[in-house]
Amino acid sequence: MEISGLISAVIIGIVIGVLGRLVVPGRQHIGVIVTILVGIVAALLGTAIAAALGVANTDGPDWIEWLIQIALAAVGIAALDRTVGRRR
Repeated sequence: MEISGLISAVIIGIVIGVLGRLVVPGRQHIGVIVTILVGIVAALLGTAIAAALGVANTDGPDWIEWLIQIALAAVGIAALDRTVGRRR
């Protein structure tokens, strides 16, 4: 992966992480860096799942891929929030 690919992954991870965080109701007790990392992982996994389902490359915006990525980010954020929230 080239540096432009890494930068793209971080930017997409930020967007997906923030959108995933907005989907989860209530206040989350995880930081911004963790949100970005969850977003990056969700973006990568979502792309792989969308490719496996055959919906990764469509004409125009890849809405289904984005929905998968946001849902994965929301699940990851909610899971981490529960884990971190129990420690406090």
